Amino acid sequence: MNTFLILKKYIKDIFPLVDMELDKWMKAALSIPDSELSRQAICSIQKKGFHARGGSAFSLYPKCASENTVKLIVAYQTISDYLDNLCDRANVEDEDAFHQLHLAMSDALIIGGSLHDYYMYYPYKDDGGYLRELIETCRACLSKIPSYDAVLKYCLKFADMYSSMQSYKHIPCNLREKKLYGWASQNIDKYPMIKPNEFCAASGSTLGIFVLFAAGYNPNINEQSIKKIVSAYFPWICGFHILLDYFIDYYEDIKDNELNFIEYYKDENVTLSRMKLFMETSLQCANGLKYPVFHKTIVYGLVSMYLSDPKARSGKLYAMSKSIMDSNGVKLKLMYSLCLKLRKALKI
Repeated sequence: MNTFLILKKYIKDIFPLVDMELDKWMKAALSIPDSELSRQAICSIQKKGFHARGGSAFSLYPKCASENTVKLIVAYQTISDYLDNLCDRANVEDEDAFHQLHLAMSDALIIGGSLHDYYMYYPYKDDGGYLRELIETCRACLSKIPSYDAVLKYCLKFADMYSSMQSYKHIPCNLREKKLYGWASQNIDKYPMIKPNEFCAASGSTLGIFVLFAAGYNPNINEQSIKKIVSAYFPWICGFHILLDYFIDYYEDIKDNELNFIEYYKDENVTLSRMKLFMETSLQCANGLKYPVFHKTIVYGLVSMYLSDPKARSGKLYAMSKSIMDSNGVKLKLMYSLCLKLRKALKI
């Protein structure tokens, strides 16, 4: 399947499935007894539903069962976005509470595993079973993936890195940088080409988990193939994903005193060179995988989705966005134009 057939199927077939799943979780969010938990659950779907829509592109991976994969990715991403809001938007800064909440990210991946008291250290507790229902939905979908056992340990590794990064990122300003960089320095030795802020960024992406869900549908997948996917997505495609996310949020985050991994670059020239390195390496890695067109479409889709956001045209970001776009030819520009149309139609 070529890039434009993938995009056509994505918009025509996958978007409606995602909307149906998000509607279901919105109804559940509206029924949460605790008003603060309900507010954050509703807000996470309203403001971050595009994460689930973007992630659901992996339901078009060859051999995937699309409906099951959309249901799985939407549920898992909804857990991620809900927990992000609980850590970031509810005036809580308790590291223990954040680590405990994020146990849900790993529990959702373990079929038949035990459940934790996710709100043990959190001031708001009664979610009416919302988080448990999301977890059980993920587990039920995972049970239908033929080779899930083969990818599970890598999914859990990605979930653990994601959970650690998110937990440290949201503690008080005077502690978060030391914690994050201490954690990154313990793990970065295996990735000599990247910097600590880039390791943290890559850890904040769920795309590595989603591609492994998709790859698990191959009943004959082997360890070598899985490792190639893992090394392509982490740190490169995952890192590029979250660097783009922080790139467009740069001015908002600085204004709100929020941590932003782009801010750690010395100047615009360094920022642009590192962003281009991540993009070029992501595309090279995609070329080395089975189904390279699919993986390259994911990379081009990330650029198009994020840089079509009006925020990418703010201040000094505009020239950098243009330079990134201009370095990748006609296919990327066509996808960018499509994203502009989808934004106008309020589809992303």
